[in-house]
Amino acid sequence: MVSTLAWTALLMGLAGGPHCAGMCGAACAGVVRVAGARQGMLQLQAGRLLGYTLAGALAAATVNTLAWLTAPAAALRPVWTLFHVAVLVWGGTLLVLARQPMWVDGLGRNLWASLRPRVAGRSWILVAGAAWALMPCGLLYSALLVASLSGGPLDGALCMALFALGSSITLVAGPWLWVRLQAWRSPQRKEWGMRAAGASLAGVAVWALVHDMDPRVLEFCRSLW
Repeated sequence: MVSTLAWTALLMGLAGGPHCAGMCGAACAGVVRVAGARQGMLQLQAGRLLGYTLAGALAAATVNTLAWLTAPAAALRPVWTLFHVAVLVWGGTLLVLARQPMWVDGLGRNLWASLRPRVAGRSWILVAGAAWALMPCGLLYSALLVASLSGGPLDGALCMALFALGSSITLVAGPWLWVRLQAWRSPQRKEWGMRAAGASLAGVAVWALVHDMDPRVLEFCRSLW
């Protein structure tokens, strides 16, 4: 299960490259211009990797704690079920629409429009990269949901590290890569990865819901006997 989730997170990062370039490309350019293209980009991506990895570990630890609390407390089990329902809805949205909710993207652009002028020195570039994990981005939230279901902090950190690496490819090589892939790109090819990631996320949520419901179903069946 962990390997499947890790591949899903990597797929989200790779498939979401055009989304990342469109949403974060201008912000990245503004930040790295302070320290020079190569050095600034390396610092920024190192910060993103650090921030996303820590966020993945935190998300997995939080959900793991929630699972631990709901196991002995029957009153809290609906919270655990509702969480997986929310994951299922989010994955279904990716599967059907092949994009993130527009309102989430709007929040992200507004936030970084206000934060970008505050990054005024080279020493802040690594911090700015780590703070990327706080951006209200739908694709980022999707990856964090994948990481949260991985089962533990280390697994969650791995999922988000792979997501960061996958999405950084387009942010680093975006202009060069974009020109050379124009002839190959098509809406169908652009969307398949996002739909596949949504299907994987929804599948994990369905598995968790069925696994959570199994004891209740067995108890109900035994009561009929």
